[in-house]
Amino acid sequence: MIFLAIRYFLALQCGLFTWLCLIFDRIGCILKCVYPILYQIFMATYLDPAIAARIIEKKKILDQYRPFPKPILERLREQFIAEWTYNSNAIEGNTLTLRETMLVLERGITVKGKSLREHFEVTNHRAAIFELEKMIQSKEAISEDSILRLHAHILDNIDDRYAGVYRRENVRILGARHIPPSPFKIPDLMKDFFTWLNENPEQLSIIELAAVAHYKFVSIHPFIDGNGRTGRLFMNLLFMQYGFPPAVILVTDRHKYYDVLNEANLGDLKPFVRFIAQSVERSIGLYLEAIEPITDESQMGKEYILLREAAKNSPYSQEYLSLLARRGKIHAIKKGRNWYTTKETLEEYIMSPYTKRASAALSPRDKPVGPSAESD
Repeated sequence: MIFLAIRYFLALQCGLFTWLCLIFDRIGCILKCVYPILYQIFMATYLDPAIAARIIEKKKILDQYRPFPKPILERLREQFIAEWTYNSNAIEGNTLTLRETMLVLERGITVKGKSLREHFEVTNHRAAIFELEKMIQSKEAISEDSILRLHAHILDNIDDRYAGVYRRENVRILGARHIPPSPFKIPDLMKDFFTWLNENPEQLSIIELAAVAHYKFVSIHPFIDGNGRTGRLFMNLLFMQYGFPPAVILVTDRHKYYDVLNEANLGDLKPFVRFIAQSVERSIGLYLEAIEPITDESQMGKEYILLREAAKNSPYSQEYLSLLARRGKIHAIKKGRNWYTTKETLEEYIMSPYTKRASAALSPRDKPVGPSAESD
């Protein structure tokens, strides 16, 4: 972002400075090739560099533990398949609880009082995840066929006429300002989408690219049904190809998810990208929590605690910590409706120069953050 800003500023000056623009372009290329982590941080377009740096550092720590112990990896995989399936379906209105979803997945049990469609939505989503895992293991290039195959699983036994087939009717998205394009435009729009994805003209980091790809896909809304689930699957296909765990958007964050999508429809993609970044950061945190060994007292500060517990031993109120967590200013993960952070995270935030400057201007306990506690 810093280099891009300087580049655009120089571009407005007289022709004598054109060569300087080329130098900054070259610096960007060198960073990307030699120091990819620095490139992802400083060339960020939609994501706060501090948030990008924090996530990349955690991903780097996670990679140090590869290959993961097989028992832990299997447990995490089962956990994420269940949570991912439950939350993605619940966002779209499926009424099966997490426990019921797990029973359907693990035992094939039919839950009394629930529709056959809701059961198919669970098993279909799992089948789509299996398909996604095959794509990653085979290292096949992502293409239009990838999305069609994922969608074919989503609507299998639900609406076979439209499974893996672009819609042929106009549709409206309930509660959204955005009106999806005419069905006649979809084939060309999807080709343009994959051209954009493969060329990545803005040179987005993988976090930004996966988030923006998700937004662009749901904006096109190429299918008659299942666009949200397919879009989230495709986003995670991108993440997982780069070694990230899947970003699980929680059903408890459904309203925020729709809000940032609407903000993106109005032209501001940053809140949506930040929201997705926080979702994948939560997943990295869960992996680290399961994999990192706590062997001495120096690591005890990394244990996750509720924000209300964190507030007791910090100069900040629970409400202010909740605001920081929602805005991605501190590392925090969300479980259910509660935010969790670590003592180490708070100590780093308290000691940062930015925090000291902000504190000198206004005491955190006096900031008007509203009545919310830990839930968003």
